[in-house]
Amino acid sequence: MHKQYDVLILGSGTAGQSLALRLADRQRVAIVTKRSLADSASAWAQGGIAAVLDNTDSIEAHIQDTFTAGAGLCDAQATRFVVEHGREAIEWLINRGVPFTREDESALGYHLTREGGHSHRRIIHAADATGAAVQATLSEEVLAHPNIDIFEHHIGVDLILGDKIGQPGRGCLGAYVLDIRGDQVLTFGAHNTVIAAGGTGKVYLYTTNPDVATGDGVAMAWRAGCRVRNMEFIQFHPTCLYHPQAKSFLISEAVRGEGGLLRLPDGTRFMPEHDPREELAPRDIVARAIDFEMKKRGIDCVYLDISHKPADWLRGHFPNIHARCLELGIDITREPIPVVPAAHYSCGGIVTDLSARTDVPGLYAVGESAGTGLHGANRLASNSLLECLVFGESAARDILAKPQQTMPELPAWDESRVTDADEEVVISHNWAELRRAMWDYVGIVRTTKRLQRAQHRIRLLASEINEFYSNFRVSNDLIELRNLVVTADLIVRCALKRKESRGLHHSRDYPDTLPKARDTVLRPPPIKAKRPQA
Repeated sequence: MHKQYDVLILGSGTAGQSLALRLADRQRVAIVTKRSLADSASAWAQGGIAAVLDNTDSIEAHIQDTFTAGAGLCDAQATRFVVEHGREAIEWLINRGVPFTREDESALGYHLTREGGHSHRRIIHAADATGAAVQATLSEEVLAHPNIDIFEHHIGVDLILGDKIGQPGRGCLGAYVLDIRGDQVLTFGAHNTVIAAGGTGKVYLYTTNPDVATGDGVAMAWRAGCRVRNMEFIQFHPTCLYHPQAKSFLISEAVRGEGGLLRLPDGTRFMPEHDPREELAPRDIVARAIDFEMKKRGIDCVYLDISHKPADWLRGHFPNIHARCLELGIDITREPIPVVPAAHYSCGGIVTDLSARTDVPGLYAVGESAGTGLHGANRLASNSLLECLVFGESAARDILAKPQQTMPELPAWDESRVTDADEEVVISHNWAELRRAMWDYVGIVRTTKRLQRAQHRIRLLASEINEFYSNFRVSNDLIELRNLVVTADLIVRCALKRKESRGLHHSRDYPDTLPKARDTVLRPPPIKAKRPQA
C-alpha cells in the first residue's frame, strides 16, 4: 500500500521520460502513467522539434518567431532559455539513437522542414511521426533502467501535502495514486514529485489529443495551492482529419509547411484573403479563418490539398498520414484531405520557474501541464517537444542538487466514509455535458455571454461532481471528470479576465489588442489542514 521513491513522476510523455533518464543514474524514480508507457500526446506529435541547427538560422530569429506567434506575451527569459538550449536537447536525443530523417546533401546530415510561423527551416523530424520515434527510443531506455519503476494503469488522485498531514512547511511529499486494475489507492512517498501529466484537450468535444489528456496535472496542482496562468489560450489545430472513423487524427503542420493549400469545397483557396502569410500563418489565424469560412458558408469542413506534389515524395515525407488516409479511402497523392479545427494544445498551465519549480516546495511541473511562459498567447509549431526536453533537463539538475530530507510517515488513503457508486451513469452524462458546453461556449471565437453561460453550467456540474466524489469510492472516470471540471473552470475564469483579443483568445466583445501584454494569473484559495479522505 505504501511505496517510497526519491522522485515520483506523474506522466510518461517526453517530458517525464527524459527527466527520469536524467535522474535515474543517481536516484530511484517511479513513473506513474494512466495507461501504457507509450500512451501520451508526445507519441502523437507528428511534425518535429524546433531548434536552431542550421548556419543560416539564428537564436534571435527563433526567439523572434516565438514572440510573433505568441502575440507578444511570451516570457522573455523563458523563451531565450529554451531556444538557447535547443541544439543541446537535440544532440541528447541523437546520442540516444532517435532516428531523425537524414538528408546527405545538408551540412547537418538531417532534413529540416519548415512549419507555420517559422522564418527558417529548423524542424528536425522523424518522417511524420517524430513523437512516436522519440517516445519509442526513450521508452526502451526507461524500461531497461534498474532505477526506474513503471506503474502503468495507475492515476494520481491528489498530491500529499505537509500542511494537510501535520507537517507544515514540508511542501509536497508524494501523491495518492489509484491502481486502476487493482482498484485500490496506494500511497507514494517521494522527496520530489514532478507533474508531467500532459494537456487538457479532452475538456473539449473535438480534440486531437489522446483520451488521457484530462487536465489531471493542472487540477492536482491547483488543489495543492499552485498558481496557474494563461489557461484561456487553447490552441485549436487547424487541420484535424474530418472523417467519421478518424478519431482525433491530426494532419501535421508540416503538410502546409511543405506546400499544402487550403481550399473550399469548390476548390477555391481562401487563406490569401485572411493573412499575407497565407497557409504559413500561425495556427490561431489559420484556425479562425477555417472557422469563419465554415460558419459563413454552412460547410462541415474545408480541404487541405498537397496532391500537386510527386506521389513518391509524399509517401516518403508523410508515410503515416498517407497510410491512415488511404485506409479511409482518401488518396492524398490524388485528392485533397477534408479537415476541421480541433482543440490541440494548452499554452498556459501551472506557474513554474526556469528550474520547473512550482509554488509548492518539492513539486515540479514539466511539459504541457506547465505554464513556463514560452508559448505566450499562441504556441509556435514544434516548440512543445523542445520545451519538454529543456525543462526536463533543468528540473533534473535542480533535483539532483538538493539535499534530501528525512521523509515523515505518510497516512494511508481513508475510505472509511465512502461507499461504492450507485449510479455510474452520472459520470458519463456529466462528462458529455461538460465537453459540449466547452465546445459551444469556449471555442475558437468567444463572447462574454457565452463564457458566462459556460461558467454557470460548469459550476453546477462541479457541485454535483464534488458531492459524488465525497460519497463514493474513486474510479478512473470519476478522477478524470473531477479534474476536467476544475480545468474547465480555470479556462473560463482566465478567459473572462482577459478584456482583449490576443493570440488564441478571440473575443467579439473585446476585438482589439491592448498595448501591453499581461499574463492572466489565478491564485487558489489557501490550503486548509485536514486528514486525507476520499
